[in-house]
Amino acid sequence: MPRQPLVLSLLLLVLASPFAPCAFAQDQAARITSPDGRIEFRVWSEDGAPRYAVTQDDTMIVRASRLGFRFADSAPLEDDLTLATTQTDSHDESWEQPWGERRIVRDHHNELVASFRRENNPELGFDLRIRVFDSGVGFRYEVIGEAQHAIVDEITRINLPEHSTAWWIPAAGWNRYEYLYQETPLSEVDRAHSPFTVRLPEEGPWVAIHEAALHDYSGFYLDQARGGILDIKLAPGSDGIAVHAGAEFTTPWRTIQIADEAVGLINSDIILNLNEPNVLGDVSWVEPGKYVGIWWGMHINTQSWGSGPIHGATNENTREMIDFAAENGFSGVLVEGWNLGWDGDWFNREETFSFTEAYPDFDIEALAAYARERGVRLVGHHETSGDLTNYENQMDAGFALYNRLGIAQVKTGYVADQGDLVRYDEDGTPRYEWHYGQYAVNHHLSVIQNAARHQISINAHEPVKDTGIRRTYPNAISREGARGQEYNAWGQPPNPPEHTSMLAFTRMLSGPMDFTPGIFDLIPREDSASRVETTLAHQLALYVVLYSPIQMAADLPENYRARPDAFQFIRDVPTDWEESIALQGAPGELIVFARQERGGQDWYLGAATDEEARQISVPLDFLEAGRSYEAQIYRDGENADWESNPYAITIERQQVSHTDALDLPLAPGGGAAIRFRALED
Repeated sequence: MPRQPLVLSLLLLVLASPFAPCAFAQDQAARITSPDGRIEFRVWSEDGAPRYAVTQDDTMIVRASRLGFRFADSAPLEDDLTLATTQTDSHDESWEQPWGERRIVRDHHNELVASFRRENNPELGFDLRIRVFDSGVGFRYEVIGEAQHAIVDEITRINLPEHSTAWWIPAAGWNRYEYLYQETPLSEVDRAHSPFTVRLPEEGPWVAIHEAALHDYSGFYLDQARGGILDIKLAPGSDGIAVHAGAEFTTPWRTIQIADEAVGLINSDIILNLNEPNVLGDVSWVEPGKYVGIWWGMHINTQSWGSGPIHGATNENTREMIDFAAENGFSGVLVEGWNLGWDGDWFNREETFSFTEAYPDFDIEALAAYARERGVRLVGHHETSGDLTNYENQMDAGFALYNRLGIAQVKTGYVADQGDLVRYDEDGTPRYEWHYGQYAVNHHLSVIQNAARHQISINAHEPVKDTGIRRTYPNAISREGARGQEYNAWGQPPNPPEHTSMLAFTRMLSGPMDFTPGIFDLIPREDSASRVETTLAHQLALYVVLYSPIQMAADLPENYRARPDAFQFIRDVPTDWEESIALQGAPGELIVFARQERGGQDWYLGAATDEEARQISVPLDFLEAGRSYEAQIYRDGENADWESNPYAITIERQQVSHTDALDLPLAPGGGAAIRFRALED
């Protein structure tokens, strides 16, 4: 539909459901609904101030909330604006992921573009582009102007019902995203990262707030003004400006997912669908898989990153790990601590990392060749200690070396306190940036783009949060961005049993996470209060419930050799999926996931509980009708308990079909992992 004056546009909308306008409290509003008609987004100008609201059926999800910007050097875009024109569209297509939690993704939405303009200058203002899906909404600003913009505040507000319950981690703190999740009344939230999960009062709908397609902009956090009113706050740059933008610019999408049940948030594809399609072309060189590595030993203090008597990255240790990977069907071997720069206080950047020079006891050329002979690849590692300029100066040389040696994946790291990423300007003056400020966002994208030129995939740790750019750049294969397994080696406290189900309904809504699962020695340091607060079966379940196309078998080889029966599940489980379905659960309580192997007939199921023992029944109606399966079940054994009896595990087999249901006992901190092997007719 071409752009038209508002009166005519609204008249046409009346005649063309689901785009009919309605009278809102203050002024007439344009509105658009989801394809199924349940979710409605309304937008209007109230005394010159842009406003929006969101409902599902008869439930108010987002109450009247403001829109706009404030700038350092020009008049704000928050008042004296009229809703000048509207434009609508519908879209329904399916597209294929080169790898992912499901192969085919459906993008079905209705769209409204609401154009707000200055009454006295129609060349100034913004379009609000709104897309409404059956599982929520996304909206973004497309700003027009006459000069460059220096954004100090995006005044987008998300006004939720005050007596909701929230699951969240604090934002703007020193430890980036690596906090334990809290469950609190919404009123007790201060500043919170996204994804931010909420349940509305009186067992109402579930809501998750996040953003999609974060490019050349600053990442946001949520700041509670009062009584359920959440304001989007942008991470500032070192000069105090949040975003430097041109005369015309487009923001990331602000997303509000809505679901009747908590698992509905997980089963949504909104974040991916709001990103642009793959721009890299043929990405067959991006390869999902499983890896092992010289890593866990550093965290439990049996090895070191730096040189010395217990240096982990030695020729001998690496060859042993390559052999273990080859013997067990793993595709990669991560080696941390191989390169110069780990000696001294590297966290405080007393040493500068080299990304091409190895320690004398690590022959990267010979080891890469040996790995290739065994059908394995080394996985590269680039820890920056938050020195962006040092990495940018060496990045191309580091990637070129890896490409020449056949190393196709690189784990990057940005270990530094929040706000302590350093870059040096043209005068050599240090400038300090936030981990999710505009400079860091652009830096991470340049890493992905540069890596792609060398056919290398990136697994970023201490990253900018995931916003779905893996669709546009499929070599952004995984990332961290939450409390991972290493906290179970030295964290005070370690991750509690509820952590897995918390992640499933919060952090995992944004995309894959390199959690590094699979610890079999659950009390690895007798001299520490830190330990793995799960059962052995729970560790197996992590390979299904916490998605990543690259999964690590994180423990030491000797611990897997000691329990070959349980290790078999890790050997079998794939990392690339035809379909994924969250079946049951709620944050901090339980998560049950089923996934079908890509290109195959087998299904896998993972279930993980918190500190409460549970007896769950799982209908198997996701299995193919008319086919029989052998269920290879790894579940908590008799009297299993994460604290007192974590190793008790029962491994059993039974024949099942899609008409059956499995009853699974889950111990405190426990879980179950199941392979459904398709049988021949």
